[in-house]
Amino acid sequence: MSEKDFHNTLQTKKNSLILFVIMVTQITKGIKISVETFFQGTYYKENKLHYAFEYSISIENQSSDIVQLNSRYWVILDSLNDEKVVNGEGVIGKKPVIKPGEIHKYKSGCLLASPFGAMSGFYRMINLSNTNRFKVIIPSFKLSAPFATN
Repeated sequence: MSEKDFHNTLQTKKNSLILFVIMVTQITKGIKISVETFFQGTYYKENKLHYAFEYSISIENQSSDIVQLNSRYWVILDSLNDEKVVNGEGVIGKKPVIKPGEIHKYKSGCLLASPFGAMSGFYRMINLSNTNRFKVIIPSFKLSAPFATN
């Protein structure tokens, strides 16, 4: 490789967005929650720098009953001790019914005031076979901007 090709390759790598993908999983009462996170970049909102993260959620029904997700509860923390609570109906405007063996997937995101943070929470679900309501734990996961890590 010539010096020029090496320099161009290095420049391309410097200009590319580096993604950290982190995946965590937890099973509660036969419902498996898997989370992947992605750093999306930095943005200015109201004249303040924010760090944007996307998370992809898979909800797999490993039980023998049909369930429905009714609501979610999130605690979002950043490294500046800023805490946000999100409590609301469904996920991205839906209350999915998930049959045994099915997987419901969705993507969402959040903005943090710092390059590091974490999220945790739970879903409120109902077993449609017996009308029992139950909580499904969303595993805690970290949010990290790749340029801020060693």
